[in-house]
Amino acid sequence: MGSLFVSNKDETVRLFKNPVLEYFSHIHPATPVVVFLPVVMMTLYVSVAGGGWAQSIGTWSSISVFAVGVLVWTLVEYAIHRWAFHIDPTTELGKRVHFLVHGIHHDYPRDSTRLVMPLLVSVPLALAFYGAFAAVWAPFNNALFSGFIFGYVAYDSIHYATHHFPMTSRIGRFLKEYHMKHHFVDDHTAYGVSSPLWDIVFRTVPEWARKRSSSKPSAPTS
Repeated sequence: MGSLFVSNKDETVRLFKNPVLEYFSHIHPATPVVVFLPVVMMTLYVSVAGGGWAQSIGTWSSISVFAVGVLVWTLVEYAIHRWAFHIDPTTELGKRVHFLVHGIHHDYPRDSTRLVMPLLVSVPLALAFYGAFAAVWAPFNNALFSGFIFGYVAYDSIHYATHHFPMTSRIGRFLKEYHMKHHFVDDHTAYGVSSPLWDIVFRTVPEWARKRSSSKPSAPTS
């Protein structure tokens, strides 16, 4: 995918003629934190304490499965970004849908009202994943879902930060550069936003990052 137009301003463009759909296509960047962090805490608590509708798996098991849930999210994040958001549609309908889903973000990467997923999309997806986890991984589903949603909230927060915050720490600078070069240098690599883990696994680390890693001096030997 290569965008012919890229705005470097915090500006937006109308997507829908329907005013309701247009309204809900915009979202405050803090919304995922406000909406989903209580869900993270509730499902983790239920996993630890149990209840009438859920079996307890204990504290340490819950923490371990929570960590697995975060890891599962990073894989889903990578897969969606690479194989859904970066398809190359050939039909007019496909191009329209692609622009609505992700193309607009590459054309208007600093649009602060469309940097995190709208609730009309994220809530149904969260419910679908919860149902899938409950069907396949009970009684571990609550801890798994808790970690998964925590990973999603972290992703949305990091994504917004890479576009709008200075991110002066060592890790922050790397994540910002990693994602900005996905936008402005090579959009066929660096599909991980919250982590480059799956880029390493699937060999989609950008060339500049590989060269930088290989050029680091080795530790002195005595």
